[in-house]
Order: sequence, then structure tokens, then C-alpha cells
Amino acid sequence: MKPIISIVFLVLLSVGGYANAAIEAYQFEDEKQEALFRELTAELRCPKCQNQNIADSDAALAQDLREKVFLMVSEGQDKQQVVDYMVARYGHFVHYQPPTSAATLIMVGPILLIVIAMIVVFWRVRQGKLESATDELDEEVLNKILEQDQPDSSDLVSNQNNKD
Repeated sequence: MKPIISIVFLVLLSVGGYANAAIEAYQFEDEKQEALFRELTAELRCPKCQNQNIADSDAALAQDLREKVFLMVSEGQDKQQVVDYMVARYGHFVHYQPPTSAATLIMVGPILLIVIAMIVVFWRVRQGKLESATDELDEEVLNKILEQDQPDSSDLVSNQNNKD
């Protein structure tokens, strides 16, 4: 039983070495470059992963993109140059903050329709309240007119007696 435990222990120790080998360590000339690298890797999306930036992704493509960002930052390129390169190579999907264009404005359409529908419903409800209020006023005015035109009951009796 002891040899099996020893083998399992040795296997676990060897696997731990592989986990540490996957950590990437980049050496920067100054803190400004390191801050730019961290900002870019958090802002650029992995084209292979679903909604994950290249800093958090373990995909091979994300590792390659991190390496490319590191090289470009080390060469002294600024944020916009790195973003432009990535967008030119992978499209606007790679950037979490794409520029406003006709394609991105399409996403505003459903929200705009909901707002317009709410305005129309509000306007119709308000119009309905105004119409019902005018209908009530019309009924009151009509009743007053009818009351004015109706003769008194004593007048009706006297008129009938005169006819007889």
C-alpha cells in the first residue's frame, strides 16, 4: 500500500511543476509600459473565447495576443497603435469599446422602439382621459339644456286643462 501512496505523491508533485510553468512573466523597462500592457490586455477581447479578455483567457490565441501586445509595448508603440493593429487583424470584435458606426447603432434600435412605444402609450392614455373628461362635461351641459327647455309640471297640467 505504501508504494501506491508514494507513486501518487510523486505524480502530484510533477503535475504541480507544469502548473507553475504556465505563468507568464513579462519584464518591462518601466512601470508606464507595464500599466499600458495591463490596460490593453484587459481591454482587448479574445477572438476565440466568449466574452473574455486576453488577460484572463487561457487559450493559445490569447497567449499569442498577449505576447504581441508585450512586443508592441516594448517597442514603444502607444495604446492606439496597438488597438489599431488588433482591430485591423481581428476586426472590431477584438475591442470591448468599438467605435460608433452604422453596425453598432443597430443595437440601439430595440431600445429606441421601446421608448417610442412608451411615449405613444402615455400619449394615448392621456388623450383617453381628456376625451372622457370632455364627454362628462358634454353630458352635464346637455342635462342643463334639457332642464332649461323642460316646462314645469304645473305648466303641463295647466296646458292640458286649457285644451279640454
